[in-house]
Amino acid sequence: MEVSDQSSRPEHDFKCQGTLLQAIHRHVVTTLGNDVFPPRKETYYKGLAYAVRDRLMERWVMAQRDFYDQKAKRVYYLSMEYLPGRFLMNYITNLELEQEVEAAIKDMPFTLQALEEEEWDAGLGNGGLGRLASCFMDSMATLKIPGYGYGLRYDYGIFFQKIVNGYQVEKSDNWIRNGFPWEIKRTGFLYDVNFYGRSQAYIDSVGETRYRWVDTQQVHAMACDIMIPGYGTKHVNNMRLWESVSDEAFSLTHFNDGDYTGAMQAKVREESITKVLYPSDEKAEGRELRLKQQYFMVAATLHDIFRRFKKKHGQEFQKLPDQVAIQLNDTHPSIAVAEFMRRLLDEEMVGWDQAWEIAVKTFAYTNHTVLPEALETWPVELLGRLLPRHLEIIYEINHRFLEMLRQDFPHRPDLQNKLSIIKEGPTRLVRMAHLAIIGSHAVNGVAELHSRIIRESLFRDFNTIYPDRLTNVTNGITPRRWLRQANPELSQLISQAIGDAWIADLDQLKRLIPLADDAAFQQQWIAVKRIKKQQLSAYIQRKLKFSPNPDALFDVQVKRIHEYKRQLLTIMHGIALYRRLLINPQLDMVPRTIILAGKAAPAYHLAKNIIKLANAVAEQINNNPICQGKLSMAFLPNYCISQAEKVIPGADLSEQISTAGMEASGTGNMKFALNGALTIGTLDGANVEIMEEVGAENIFIFGLTSEEVEQWREGGLYNPRWYVERDEELRGVLQMISSDTFCPGQPGLFEPIRASLLERGDYYMVIADFRAYLDRQQEVAETYRNTGEWARRSILNTANMGKFSSDRAIREYARNIWDVEPLR
Repeated sequence: MEVSDQSSRPEHDFKCQGTLLQAIHRHVVTTLGNDVFPPRKETYYKGLAYAVRDRLMERWVMAQRDFYDQKAKRVYYLSMEYLPGRFLMNYITNLELEQEVEAAIKDMPFTLQALEEEEWDAGLGNGGLGRLASCFMDSMATLKIPGYGYGLRYDYGIFFQKIVNGYQVEKSDNWIRNGFPWEIKRTGFLYDVNFYGRSQAYIDSVGETRYRWVDTQQVHAMACDIMIPGYGTKHVNNMRLWESVSDEAFSLTHFNDGDYTGAMQAKVREESITKVLYPSDEKAEGRELRLKQQYFMVAATLHDIFRRFKKKHGQEFQKLPDQVAIQLNDTHPSIAVAEFMRRLLDEEMVGWDQAWEIAVKTFAYTNHTVLPEALETWPVELLGRLLPRHLEIIYEINHRFLEMLRQDFPHRPDLQNKLSIIKEGPTRLVRMAHLAIIGSHAVNGVAELHSRIIRESLFRDFNTIYPDRLTNVTNGITPRRWLRQANPELSQLISQAIGDAWIADLDQLKRLIPLADDAAFQQQWIAVKRIKKQQLSAYIQRKLKFSPNPDALFDVQVKRIHEYKRQLLTIMHGIALYRRLLINPQLDMVPRTIILAGKAAPAYHLAKNIIKLANAVAEQINNNPICQGKLSMAFLPNYCISQAEKVIPGADLSEQISTAGMEASGTGNMKFALNGALTIGTLDGANVEIMEEVGAENIFIFGLTSEEVEQWREGGLYNPRWYVERDEELRGVLQMISSDTFCPGQPGLFEPIRASLLERGDYYMVIADFRAYLDRQQEVAETYRNTGEWARRSILNTANMGKFSSDRAIREYARNIWDVEPLR
């Protein structure tokens, strides 16, 4: 659906009629075909969802009218992932419907929280990249930035994680099995997306050589819209996700010939593009499908953008950068640069120089990694076979870029090979980050440290070529979901103390600073924290059949399992504490529960081995009587947004311990600190800025700096065995891992972990930081003993988190990169 501009729109207003309860009943009967009595959770959840969606749609229509009436420049945010979590409570929070909903269901035999549990987390993303995109969507709507999020509507999430005998087992994440009431399928927006074929040259009517893409295979992209409401405003933006659909749903010829499988083959092939988030790329077919997904999203999105622009501006493409800002969220959508050029060159007949000028002014690119090996590349052979015209355009972009280098930097012939979009070698590769940098007017990192690293190291030569192009926008999180919604008890306490303006202006939290030394307020703060810890303990009981003591220190690391995030270091600390208790069962120690969660990529075997080790250590600790009341450990299966909303408010200690210089930003660190958890962390990613905001005395920093890590690596100075020889406790921990202590009857099960630390050089420097980490953890324990001091530091962490609102980040994008204004 598109809303008309004011000149052709009849005067009309509308409002949802009746009470919310009446709307719920109406949808239960007319939309779902059920009786309202007896009330059932599933039908009432869906009835409530449709009733809330009605209110969203009213506001969305009005916002779209404002887009046209105010001739607003629009932002198009392209991301292969969104990780929105559940929608129901987020909508109720942002629409400020809590009291109305509670009144509507007060006589029902279930609570609002019970209804929320009926909703599955949307399987549209995997980790921080997708969650950041969803926070940005919330902030754009709250700030009334006219914008759209574009991505793919996957049928299945990356996978549902089960833990079986301590091992990760991947199951299909069929998140839409019970329907998805929040989406609106736009069957009228059905665009053709082409693959394969060949590029054909021809001479146009004025004698210019032009190209057309012919003999292609077509797939249809259908728009699926999800509404994104702002908080404290009636503004609603739109997240438009593309679903691949086939127009040849069934071959009667094949069916009548008895080929029942063949009758569905075309449909299955064409609709497989949006079937699964991140299909495995271990095989060539999986890699090709990933590239198909990226181009499919980009092609449909640019078709939509051009259609919307031409509706008002026709062929005046020189105006396009004044009306359109396209943000590439990482390299995944960077093929958009080539597709944008193809549309202007081949379909709109714009000349190369003008088309390129328009493209660079329109695009901006966010980089999310400091790891060179994580920068996406595609084999020239694959990209040329799947997208032949795009490879031609990439070659031409690269040719002109290299010519510019020869002319402007004749004394730097080395730049040709370093910066070329095409990486030469046995397998020639297209470097997508290079395409995105060359094709954008702004390239930003996502934390001050990260942006410094990409300017001085990762993209140092690009920074020489384009000295004003590389910039920083530190990531942020939405306080609506990550404090007001996830932690209503703490939100209420804060609002009672300083008012509720902080929800839309997180800097207001600084008004809590004078209360940090108030003993009465400290007691209230501690009481709220204990409520959240009791709730988390009950959740762990439901999941794992044991209930941690809520008076223990809840020490939490929850995030994607990866060696550089060093979950292994947390596990080794748990083993060290366990070993101390084995040596001295009477040891006086602060009671501690270590909580881990996260998924490992299916093909990442060492990460999956770390999950097995975590579960094996947890099983032994939790079943050993000497640990009773002193030490416990939990690995929560299937980490997701709804689980994070339970875990984060209950955490005392936030583990952010990546190898320095390897985490671009992190946003989990922000969520924990906003909820009053103290951070133990390295000087990495946004930890650096969190320390600057909360004060070095209110955070537990340890370990090597990014400069030290780089120096040791480059100089070949790092030797993990040197540390092992000098640390008896470290030797004991490694011996327990490499022996069958945690895998009786399976000797050698964890040998790959020991080998990664000693034989393969300990690339992530776990051994180097082990002693500093344990010493800091001892300081954590001693601080936790002093309840008032811990509460004071906790309050100060929350009070100083204003900088890390995604509202601030979006304001910076809007002002410095997109050049857009909020709607009036």
